[in-house]
Amino acid sequence: MTALILAAAQTLSTAGDVAANIARHLVFMQAAAAQGVQLLVFPELSLTGYEPALAADLAIAPEAPLLTPLREMARELKLTSVVGMPVRLAPNADVLIGALVLGADGSLAVYTKQYLHPGEEVAFAAGRGGAVLEWGNDRIALAVCADFSHADHPRQAALARANIYAASVLISESGYATDCALLQGYAVEHNLLVLMANHGGPSGGWACAGRSAIWANDGHLLAVVPGVGEALVIARRDGAHWVGHVVAV
Repeated sequence: MTALILAAAQTLSTAGDVAANIARHLVFMQAAAAQGVQLLVFPELSLTGYEPALAADLAIAPEAPLLTPLREMARELKLTSVVGMPVRLAPNADVLIGALVLGADGSLAVYTKQYLHPGEEVAFAAGRGGAVLEWGNDRIALAVCADFSHADHPRQAALARANIYAASVLISESGYATDCALLQGYAVEHNLLVLMANHGGPSGGWACAGRSAIWANDGHLLAVVPGVGEALVIARRDGAHWVGHVVAV
């Protein structure tokens, strides 16, 4: 199989300060590119923080000029990046939780969170997911947080012939063990490499657990951030074998 390097970005988001968060994302993208990363996945709502009360005011169209620095950096570094942002797909449309795929070739794809946590319906509407990313012989399915708590979501990814499942999340200390057990189980059940990008500190009143991680398709933990704070979790495939490591940012 071809060489492939993926990474989860464990970031700290400043509540509602999109400009500051974009600047930090650019730092992460440069750090990832220095490690040879080809696909970089950020946490849920990484560009705003997990701030439902602010989402309606911050929501943008996926093609908004605000994201131009990120799209240009992705193209310059040849680094496809998945960033989190509240989005509206049309003027005055409902606010969705978006994972925007900023392609290394300048392309843009949109994934919208399909399943909401209880209470999120006050600020957000349920989305419709998005297409599996074609990557040479690999197929990468995206998920945003509560999506993976529904077993049908990774099952549908497997039916779409995905071999990688990349989840942008906000997971608190209280939910971490349960959620990781689910993700590790999906790796084994559906023969998936599973990547999980979590927030590295408090967001939206939640004490996020950090500990972003990547599991191989046999459930083996390739790499995990030891706690909170900012870091990259990187998985590298040479031949048929994956190895992982963590880099502080």
